[in-house]
Amino acid sequence: MNILVTGGAGYIGSHIVKQLLVSKKNNITVIDNFATGFERTIDTLKFFGSFKFINQDLSDRNGLEEIFKNNNFDAIIHLAASLLVSESVSNPIKYYLNNTSNTINLIDLCNQYKINNFIFSSSAAVYGQPDFNKIPISESEIKQPINPYGHSKVFIEQAIQDNGKANKNFKYVIMRYFNVAGAEDALRIGENHEPETHLVPLVVQTALGKRDKVMVYGDDYDTIDGTCIRDYVHVEDLASSHISSLEYLKNNKSNIFNCGYGYGFSVIEIIKLVKKISGINFKVEIIGRRAGDPAVLVADNSKILKETNWKPKYDNLESICKSALEWERKKI
Repeated sequence: MNILVTGGAGYIGSHIVKQLLVSKKNNITVIDNFATGFERTIDTLKFFGSFKFINQDLSDRNGLEEIFKNNNFDAIIHLAASLLVSESVSNPIKYYLNNTSNTINLIDLCNQYKINNFIFSSSAAVYGQPDFNKIPISESEIKQPINPYGHSKVFIEQAIQDNGKANKNFKYVIMRYFNVAGAEDALRIGENHEPETHLVPLVVQTALGKRDKVMVYGDDYDTIDGTCIRDYVHVEDLASSHISSLEYLKNNKSNIFNCGYGYGFSVIEIIKLVKKISGINFKVEIIGRRAGDPAVLVADNSKILKETNWKPKYDNLESICKSALEWERKKI
């Protein structure tokens, strides 16, 4: 297959591109504008195989159309997006333009150039703050996001589904990510966010002295230790779920899948584990809750396990945190 990956210089995108290259089954084109991805990541990916890279902003409709004209794509894996919840609150229009509008342009070009296999990087943020009795949360649960980032993903999901109804040839898989962490086994690619907002890298960076302390936002939730619980999935397993979704699309079906492990860990459990594996007793500060943080967010992953050939290989919190720690140590 000729596959286009948008956002392939980013954290998740780079791991998907790596797995596609290692399989040696496809011709890969990567688009990125380095807004959140890194040029050095593209250089590293060349170690795994040859691919075409194009520095392209998705807001440039004419430039994007030239790429579609000159390539015969069979499938698109679309990850390019703005992804900071706090920024989406302060600058919502950026998210509706960069996430929603750009994706709609991409879908329109798919129709024009008869590209009928589309995988979209969505988020558990579409669920908002689900009730305890809805955990683990299934794909059929009502979508009620609480910030513009989540709304931008919901709007895209709707556009994709509506397009699938209007264009019977257009098949899609919408992937709703839960909390992603970890790094590639050989530590050649891993998580790089500026600024960093994810818990696992924040904790391991503190263990390595890159930060003074870890902030815990609330310890009075109705959970095992009062802190929020999340479903943490290793980035390599998340990447392989996209490979399985490509196979699924060959069945000429569309679907929506949660991608998580089906159980969660609290913030305090993550901190204790990183202290254990690092051997460092770093500073932790408990402060007030953040607005909009659900107490528990855990995936019901039974659908993706049943309907695709996805078989997670890294379903172990300690190995996830160890790989994140070693990746951060390598970066020192």
